[in-house]
Amino acid sequence: MKTKKRIKIMLIIMAALLVVVMIAFAGIWNMFGEKIKAAKSIHSLEDGLYYLEYKGNYGFDAFLEQGGAVSDADMAVYITEFLSNGFYHGNSSSAEKDFGCSSLCVGTSSGSQLMGRNFDWKKCSAIIVHTIPDNGYESISTCNIEFLGFGENWKPEGITNQYMALAAIYVPLDGMNEKGLCVADLINGDEEETHQKTGKPALTTVSAIRLLLDKAATVDEAVSLLYEYDMNSSIGTAHHLAVSDADGNSVVIEYVNNEMVVTKTSAVTNHYLSEGEKFGIGNEESHKRYNTLVSAWQENEGCMEIGMLQEIMETVSYSNVTQWSIIYDKTNRTADFYWQRQYDTPHHFEIGETCEEK
Repeated sequence: MKTKKRIKIMLIIMAALLVVVMIAFAGIWNMFGEKIKAAKSIHSLEDGLYYLEYKGNYGFDAFLEQGGAVSDADMAVYITEFLSNGFYHGNSSSAEKDFGCSSLCVGTSSGSQLMGRNFDWKKCSAIIVHTIPDNGYESISTCNIEFLGFGENWKPEGITNQYMALAAIYVPLDGMNEKGLCVADLINGDEEETHQKTGKPALTTVSAIRLLLDKAATVDEAVSLLYEYDMNSSIGTAHHLAVSDADGNSVVIEYVNNEMVVTKTSAVTNHYLSEGEKFGIGNEESHKRYNTLVSAWQENEGCMEIGMLQEIMETVSYSNVTQWSIIYDKTNRTADFYWQRQYDTPHHFEIGETCEEK
């Protein structure tokens, strides 16, 4: 009788402990489950190239509400605190500045709108980032892993590093959202940093790209959004943003003496395009690539199919320097991604298609 009673008591204790464990696990899952699922989605597409998918809340609205960030380091602190749910406060190092890049917007004979983009940099690894936010537009973007500041030869492999790699969501260098808005970051023609100080919420170059991908549907909306924030240069140099949409609008957004200037253009490389004191400032190589792109656009009256645009982007690419090229179809919401000049074997992505469906 006593034995049965003792067994019954033990069963009650075990059941109680199980409930406590389940409650604790549920609490942990509520805090980290969405992030863990996203981290586990990271997988290798080929050597040096990875894919990440995040569906849910990655904290960007809270980032904006707390005033954004005036530097890459401040943004890194916020990202660290978000990923750790406030249990860890971090810091970050900055990447060196040493990239060029080119972009070109065209239409097709069927009326589709395309944007080609080359990212030029020393050899690196990259992550294709597919985000499906609770409050914003779905998008596909690309992050240079070196810009995350985790050290040389770091890879998003193993659950710890995969979890750390979620920071890539905040460091896009180009992308397209479900409305067909495209954004690409290109170094501009000098090293004058932008640091606006008007009292508005602050953005860095890369977090501005995340803002536009999440919140803007057209070029006009993108420009209006950026006027609401103080811009601050990432990686300590001048940048300009090539922005285009599914309606065929394309501009470059530059900052001259801390003032935002918007110029209509289909081609962007690495010199200033806005009229005024800085017009044309940039190196000879940038002008050469720009002239190649503009000549191709003019010869074809702004109309090219995907294959032709890919060939044009290849002509302004460099061996061992162009890390990726992308052809965004802003009408059909697709992206053909060419890793390290492998132009015969693109990776194809579609907005609305999850990794489970690929």
